[in-house]
Amino acid sequence: MNPDASIVQAARAVAQDRAQALVCAGGTGAALAAGLFNIKRARGIHRPALALVLPVPGRPVTLLDVGANVQARAEHLEQFAYMGAALAQTLLGVERARVGLLSNGEEAERGSPLVVEAHARLRERLASDTSAFELVGNVEGGDLVSGAADVIVTDGLTGNVALKTMEGVSQTLLRAIRDAAMSSTRAKLGGLLLTPALRGLREEIDPEGQGGAYLLGLRRLGVVPHGGFARHGFAQAILRAERAVNEDLGGRTHAALARAGALRRATPVSAQIASLPGNDA
Repeated sequence: MNPDASIVQAARAVAQDRAQALVCAGGTGAALAAGLFNIKRARGIHRPALALVLPVPGRPVTLLDVGANVQARAEHLEQFAYMGAALAQTLLGVERARVGLLSNGEEAERGSPLVVEAHARLRERLASDTSAFELVGNVEGGDLVSGAADVIVTDGLTGNVALKTMEGVSQTLLRAIRDAAMSSTRAKLGGLLLTPALRGLREEIDPEGQGGAYLLGLRRLGVVPHGGFARHGFAQAILRAERAVNEDLGGRTHAALARAGALRRATPVSAQIASLPGNDA
């Protein structure tokens, strides 16, 4: 990565305490790389995650990961669950978040080996402490908008596909409504009556209104707006970053993981030496 690139310079400013949060549009990979190499992961974090508050009318849903990790392990999803619950509590006012794992069925044994293992790990950890959040179990794709959970956890590949599908469907639906409202004189008259309500709905589900995804798990907060956002979306990203800093989202997320004992333990130096080639005797 070019050290003179603006995204690298911005990440360095955050790492050097000349700024408190990173806001960068464009490629997710570039934002993640700049954050990892400059701001660094927070202590005990396996992988950073991108968490997006989906603009679901009535009750927003936090989905993570939406693109930072194409491949993930069960312990990663475990940490994502605590990250998402902390975000929902800090920024959305959800006292005890309902957390679900995105799968192809509600039963505990359904889903990929990754989902099954993550489900079991979370059940075991929450058996001794249920205060962090409520695990509702597996949820299906339709539950992204049904209100079945406040936080939905998955790997970055699945989460990104789900997100792009939702965005595509919502935009297609809005265009279809607009075209139907302009299809005849009668429809145009009806459309005029519905305009205020439809304008409010459009603003409520507008992806730009959310400002982008929160990059959690670094030593400082990041917000990654969509590369196609206009000035309104980017302005919202800056406002979201300011609020998250003021509410100490990063610190509260890390504290939630620490209380649950879900932080990665450092490998002792003796174990690192023993794992080197030639030291297996």
